[in-house]
Amino acid sequence: MTSPSPTALSVNLNKVALVRNTRHLGIPSVERAATLCLQAGANGITVHPRPDARHVRAEDVRALHRLLQSWPDAEFNIEGNPFHNLMDFVRELRPHQCTFVPDAEGQFTSDHGWNLPADGDRLAPVIAQARALGVRVSLFMDPVPHAMAAARALGADRVELYTESYAQAWGTPRQEQVLRGFVESAQAARAAGLEVNAGHDLNRDNLSDFLRAVPAVREVSIGHALISDALELGYAATVKAYRACIDRAFAGGGRS
Repeated sequence: MTSPSPTALSVNLNKVALVRNTRHLGIPSVERAATLCLQAGANGITVHPRPDARHVRAEDVRALHRLLQSWPDAEFNIEGNPFHNLMDFVRELRPHQCTFVPDAEGQFTSDHGWNLPADGDRLAPVIAQARALGVRVSLFMDPVPHAMAAARALGADRVELYTESYAQAWGTPRQEQVLRGFVESAQAARAAGLEVNAGHDLNRDNLSDFLRAVPAVREVSIGHALISDALELGYAATVKAYRACIDRAFAGGGRS
């Protein structure tokens, strides 16, 4: 994926589908939202198709996969629990990236990462399956530095650092302490041979600070805050605002 800065922006469209699902009119359109975000400078699209289809549905995932064929520089990231429905999409569509998330079927939202090495035995086969299909594998992980080597040992290509604790601490006296944990986790991941993604509750206020501090974040996946902002600003202006947040973090020779 090409990007004007070291960090790519992937837009999670689950909340667009959630609003659409409250009626039977097909609006707002998930495909139209993806098109507008990509036109405005997003580097990729993320979806999290849960088994109960309360957000994006199987037909949305397939439609977005077809749409992205017209955007060769953009990436498609499908995330979810590999022991529920995720691997069906991985085998059928072979997206650029799959992000394995340890959420329960009825879980409100993702709220923790994998427990390594305890989850390793069951993760190893599905990681191998995805990579054999040519799909990059990212593991959703809490900022625990000593777990990064275990993620790499399982065959993962990347980790996605679960950033809710940073978002909650941002702007408080705890911000620097919490941020140090992410810095150390990213450093440990890189030392183990992993690339680093990040996501969950990142927004226009806290994103630049995170990227200035945490080294070499390859991708941020942002959904709730970005779609909420788009309700007021529109998709194009919102994506450009998030891209500006990313670019500001690297202005003047920031981390890479």
